[in-house]
Amino acid sequence: MPPKSESYTQISSAAASADSPISSVDPIFHILRILPFSFLRPPRLRLKLPTFTLPSPMTVYALVLLTYFMVVSGFVYDVIVEPPGIGSTQDPATGSVRPVVFLPGRVNGQYIIEGLSSGFMFVLGGMGIVLMDLALDRNRAKSVKVSYASAGISSVVIAYVMSMLFIRIKIPAYLR
Repeated sequence: MPPKSESYTQISSAAASADSPISSVDPIFHILRILPFSFLRPPRLRLKLPTFTLPSPMTVYALVLLTYFMVVSGFVYDVIVEPPGIGSTQDPATGSVRPVVFLPGRVNGQYIIEGLSSGFMFVLGGMGIVLMDLALDRNRAKSVKVSYASAGISSVVIAYVMSMLFIRIKIPAYLR
């Protein structure tokens, strides 16, 4: 690599010194820069930087679980579209109006309660998987491990059965 020419170094140093505020020719600038600091002194502050502690693992887990629930339950959809909480339909035989929780036949639409109940089933299934993982810990008593495993398996089964029921209500001819 060839050495830099001396003329380039002189030009760049001259340009850098012309840009610095110290090289100003204005005497008022120098007075304003020096005069206030001749009799004013900054106070001696003993400020401490704030210390941040990491949240506990259960707090992080609760926030992740809450975020997961809001995402899978369609919270953003509910805020943007503002659907009703539940719907209603008229019974053709009696003519009475009865409430409907699931919006049948529309895959891209939902009532608020429908989204919340589906999201709860997904979270229940996820909690079941976590409970089954806790049942594999070797340091726990056997009765606690059996309790965790049975609660985990039952919550996964309940979540699966209820989610399939919700899908069959939503789309009547699904997987038949």
